[in-house]
Amino acid sequence: MKYIVTIGDRRHEVVVDGAGVTVGGRTRHAELRVVSGTPLRHLLLDGVSYVLPVESRGNGVCHLQDHGTSVEVEVLDERAAHIRSLVGGTKNLAGGGVVKAPMPGLVVRVLVEPGQRVAAGAGLIVLEAMKMENELKAIAPGIVQTITAKPGQAVEKGTVLVTFAP
Repeated sequence: MKYIVTIGDRRHEVVVDGAGVTVGGRTRHAELRVVSGTPLRHLLLDGVSYVLPVESRGNGVCHLQDHGTSVEVEVLDERAAHIRSLVGGTKNLAGGGVVKAPMPGLVVRVLVEPGQRVAAGAGLIVLEAMKMENELKAIAPGIVQTITAKPGQAVEKGTVLVTFAP
């Protein structure tokens, strides 16, 4: 499975195949396990052991520490990264942003209204495509500025559905 891992401004494609992990064309043996009852993860990388405190921030973002250095890491599977790129999301919707239709479809329900403050992961629009309902969610907290979609409206891929106030 392919993941897109973002650390700061650097983006990496990581392919996981069993215990093999390929990053930048280099394949390594890796195992990652949760230390039960703690925020710790045990990473065994090419036979070298690392213990990392990891705090999940939701939506694929986690905060970890390595030898006293704090790092924010975003891990998305290939599909989630693709959908995020299609809906035009940003990490900080409170600073303004838009949510676009990731595919052609029919707006089934609008779950928010202008002026509403939403949390990360909150449902915004339900879009029906290929006989399946897809709930489009906020990827970060923000304030809804405008909603251009209406129930029953057919939309094309890339149509702006919701804008967030700067």
